Amino acid sequence: MKEDPAAHGADCLASRAVNGDSDLVEIAREVLRIEADGILHLLDRVDGTFATAARWVFESTGRVIVTGIGKSGIVGRKIVATLSSTGTASFFLHPVEGMHGDLGMVRDEDIVLALSNSGETDELNAIIPSLRRMGARIIAFTGRIPSTLSQHSDLAIYTGVPREACPLGLAPTSSTTALLAMGDALAVALIRMRGFQAGDFRRYHPGGHLGERLQVPLRDVMIQGGAIPVVGSDTPVADALQEMSRKGMGATLVLGDSGEVEGIYTDGDLRRSLNRFPDLHRRRIDEVMTRKPRSIDWDRSVADALELMERHLITVLPVLGPDGELAGILHLHDLLGKGRIRFTRGA
Repeated sequence: MKEDPAAHGADCLASRAVNGDSDLVEIAREVLRIEADGILHLLDRVDGTFATAARWVFESTGRVIVTGIGKSGIVGRKIVATLSSTGTASFFLHPVEGMHGDLGMVRDEDIVLALSNSGETDELNAIIPSLRRMGARIIAFTGRIPSTLSQHSDLAIYTGVPREACPLGLAPTSSTTALLAMGDALAVALIRMRGFQAGDFRRYHPGGHLGERLQVPLRDVMIQGGAIPVVGSDTPVADALQEMSRKGMGATLVLGDSGEVEGIYTDGDLRRSLNRFPDLHRRRIDEVMTRKPRSIDWDRSVADALELMERHLITVLPVLGPDGELAGILHLHDLLGKGRIRFTRGA
């Protein structure tokens, strides 16, 4: 087999001896030069496609759903944090979790930002057809055009780099830096388009007051009244699914005759039900719901709710009033996933 000279060069770089502090300083400088060159490489490749993507997000009535796996997923979470804190509602969707029920959080008005340097990430590409069927627009950030991801997206923005800073050319380094920089470019474009001001930024960054805000009682932040998705225990599954779609929480609570919470039915339950019940459309909701769901009292704090959700890996939580009656409902993305904790009073 013919030797790959590029691979040989990478091996030489990796095995080069480090002699003293001066070598370490030069390594740092070399990495910074390579990564800076990677970002500069994108300058002449930013075109009208980027402008279209920014306008789509700005004009959208939905959210930006960022998805990716591995290092791209880590970068994606940072992009979500930047977008959310600067006025663009967004959250991160793990591709594998998406295949197992979390796609229920996607709405047709949402825009999906799919991240993959190669454009050939199997776990990510596997959910693209489902996202398209849901009606969401898909924008790809990828280092390869054409690729499977770019060909199945509505827009593809190039984020490729000439080489990685890793001497082996294996660990994502320059490529993730370029991906992150393009995400920042999108966020800053949206800041300018929205006229986002310092006062808006402070509203999303309570800073030292965050601990105080986390102690706000749930009765001040929960979803209440007609916005709560609820059905009776004898409701047909088809009608329960309509209630879930109308209220947009990816779940519905199931109430007994006296108004007590008997169960919950989520998008994940729907996936499991389809496997268990071929005649699901003929079933009643009390045959397929999760019984006795976890709940929380309305005088508990936001911090208590977040801790309970994290500990039990749940995203929807019924809130009970002083007599144990249903008073409200919480969704994790309403608390944190859209970039800030929502307060209906005293904000």
